[in-house]
Amino acid sequence: MKRLLVGAAALATAFVLAACSGGASGAGGTVGGGAVAAGAGGGSPTPTSTSASPTPTTSASATPSSTPAPSTTKPAPTSTTPKPKPKPKPAPKPAADPGVPCAAAAASAGTAACVDLSAHKTWILQGGKVVYGPVPMLPGRKGYATPTGTFHVLSKEKVHLSKEFDNAPMPNSVFFYPGDAFHTGSLSVYSHGCIHLSAGASLKYFNTLHVGDVVQVVP
Repeated sequence: MKRLLVGAAALATAFVLAACSGGASGAGGTVGGGAVAAGAGGGSPTPTSTSASPTPTTSASATPSSTPAPSTTKPAPTSTTPKPKPKPKPAPKPAADPGVPCAAAAASAGTAACVDLSAHKTWILQGGKVVYGPVPMLPGRKGYATPTGTFHVLSKEKVHLSKEFDNAPMPNSVFFYPGDAFHTGSLSVYSHGCIHLSAGASLKYFNTLHVGDVVQVVP
């Protein structure tokens, strides 16, 4: 019995070895034949990869830069501060007329009258300048002296009637002191304090002098 088992095992082993040898030979033939079959086909070998031709890069044409639109914003004008105008210089006071003895009348900016009792002369001035005269005049007689000093025209009457002297007419009266005035009168007879003038001179004084104007009487 043992012999049978040993013999069967040996037979089996021999069969296995025979099978392995034949398989190896077949495998070799298959491998070799595969290589020949590949060559016998006559086809040129297919490249495993084709290098793609480089795609040319198309550079986009540069868009020309558009001309900048002209600016419509006007430049703001530069503001310059105007220089202040120089203040006008005050007009110098007129110098006294050397031929007129009345400093106050000459210094007046407006119309003024000057009377020189001793010289029996009188003037009209405008802004310190003589505009009329000298003209002759007669002052008050003794006991009725004409007042001296600086006065102002108080009132005017075309024909004043003196109640003190029987309503004696006093044409073109220009009063510069209460009761005393320039008026038409005799140039040969002294007055009772007024300033006698010719008819033409009294009219000039009446039309030129106004209430408030300076009247200066010097001795």
